[in-house]
Amino acid sequence: MTVYVDDWRQPATVGPVTARWSHLTADTTAELHRFAAELGMRRAWFQGHGHDPLRDHYDVTDELRDEAIARGAVAVTWRQAARARRLRRQSQDGAALRSAP
Repeated sequence: MTVYVDDWRQPATVGPVTARWSHLTADTTAELHRFAAELGMRRAWFQGHGHDPLRDHYDVTDELRDEAIARGAVAVTWRQAARARRLRRQSQDGAALRSAP
């Protein structure tokens, strides 16, 4: 399993933190939660998309982004991240179609 961090770097204020924010994602939600916990992130910060788990993520500041990369997360552009989600979704849809009666 792989954890990814994109380069979105959107400036925003979240609670008391004003920073540039990117997205931490992973091949599985379980791996995402494990890695986020290792970074000291709270589970409450998870942004789950039950209808589309490929969009599950944590928002990370530049500082946490750098730490994630140092701990082994793969740095990707936001376009690469979107393309990977699209390809995974297409392969899942194709698998579902192949298994349909």
